[in-house]
Amino acid sequence: MITEFSVQNFKSWEDTGKLRFAPLTGFFGANSSGKSSILQILLLLKQTAELAPHWNEPLYFGDQASLADLVSYGNVVHQPLGAPSLEFSISWALPQKLTIPDIYELDALSFCFNFYNTSVGRIRYQAREHVFESVPDGPNRWVTTAGGREPVQSLFRCYGIRGASPKTEFIFSKLEKAFESLFSRIHYLGPVREYPALTSAQVQLPAVDDQIPKWLQQLKLIYAYDFRPVNDAHQNLPFVGKADKRYECHVIQYEGGPEVRLKDVGFGVSQVLPVLNKCYHARKGDVLILEHPEAHLHPKAQSELADVLIDVVKNRNIQIIFESHSENLLIRLMRRMAEEKISTEDTALYSCQINNGTSEIEPLKIDDYGNISNWPQNFFGDEMGDLAAKASAEIKRRKADKQWR
Repeated sequence: MITEFSVQNFKSWEDTGKLRFAPLTGFFGANSSGKSSILQILLLLKQTAELAPHWNEPLYFGDQASLADLVSYGNVVHQPLGAPSLEFSISWALPQKLTIPDIYELDALSFCFNFYNTSVGRIRYQAREHVFESVPDGPNRWVTTAGGREPVQSLFRCYGIRGASPKTEFIFSKLEKAFESLFSRIHYLGPVREYPALTSAQVQLPAVDDQIPKWLQQLKLIYAYDFRPVNDAHQNLPFVGKADKRYECHVIQYEGGPEVRLKDVGFGVSQVLPVLNKCYHARKGDVLILEHPEAHLHPKAQSELADVLIDVVKNRNIQIIFESHSENLLIRLMRRMAEEKISTEDTALYSCQINNGTSEIEPLKIDDYGNISNWPQNFFGDEMGDLAAKASAEIKRRKADKQWR
């Protein structure tokens, strides 16, 4: 699980400061306030670890097929003429202790580096008092561990080294694998989801997939559901044995309505179904990044979706990092805190805004009873202002109408 994160000089962010990440971490704010940029940094590091075509490419900014198509350093650096470098820092709890024989046994790691144009400056791993660091020094690069300081030939992407002593390379190989393991467990769902393919509504039973139609029912998007064996020949699907028999979910959308395949229901269902699929197919210890999970849901369903997120982080031990515009989702989270269904320690919620081209972030201060003491002005619009303006307009119109009678 990611526990802390910070960035400097990325897009609209000059400096986020250290952000606490919890099992359920959410970012709220207006469009273009910097919410998505925070998520994009995690995606940038993920695609660097998994997809960078060259080992000596420090950061892989991606292409149109990537999770984040960021083009280049010049496209993302904040105020490129004045910014010294991009700086990222991330801390996470290890799913199991990292043992380096005869040296260390680590249960958490912090990683940070800075990057200027095509060059990586400092790389630093830290676990409590243990520091593993690689820094440039004039024309050379050095690496420092508990064993001392020694020259190193080159870097492996932005998070590893090559060309040191066997012992030092062994230590860093363990750290590199821990970094790659973290990002292999991060899964992303963007704000625009494709209409589900046939197989997205097919499952093997028994499985957690049964939770998906149950939640669709709870969200009031369907009335009833049932699983039916798939006719593989009819569906033109590869043959599967009895042990692997697939089932297709059929639903009734409203009382007295016809039974249809889950794939064939309304657009709102098609947009929330990928969210539920991510939540209930992720493995224990995974990290889900969700952009606007409430997209295309009506207000009550947005509220109920908060309960989905709580269920996943509490009962499936999965971390969820999301951005949202939904007041209904936030208010349901506040209610569940008051009801002690989730604690303030298990949540980290932030408000993002932009001033003069620079993003700013503030943690929402929520007490144990679900009250926010620093609710930003017009956070979700000016509802009271609109109602007052509407009442004023009504009075004026009624006076005018009375005069013309």
